[in-house]
Amino acid sequence: MDERSRITSFKDLEVYRNTYRAMLAVMKEIVCKLPGNEKYDLQDQLSRACKSIPRLIAEGYAKRHQKHGFQKYIDDAMAECNEMIVSLEQSRDLYPKNVPVEQCEALIDIYDKSGRQLYKLGNAWTNFKAQKPLP
Repeated sequence: MDERSRITSFKDLEVYRNTYRAMLAVMKEIVCKLPGNEKYDLQDQLSRACKSIPRLIAEGYAKRHQKHGFQKYIDDAMAECNEMIVSLEQSRDLYPKNVPVEQCEALIDIYDKSGRQLYKLGNAWTNFKAQKPLP
């Protein structure tokens, strides 16, 4: 999608599409390969965090007309991106024989980029909403 294309749905946001694809990769390539003793810790944390990011973006988009409502969801999605980075680093460093290290690195990069995109989206939306309407 061209950067200048009109955004008519949360699905038009690149950050949503990237985090949704990353969620699929985390669930299919990482979570299922962690040892059983991580079921209630790292597996659970990765599973919940990766699924929550696209959900938060979608929910925030629905509240885009509310400055504080929108920003809260964007901030929460950024926090979940940071949590994903740490959890993926832990998976990579604790279980390099179980999980694909290169896949962890690629996902860490996606979540890092997504966090920055969310920050910019929040700022851009705040600046857009702050503009006075033309006479």
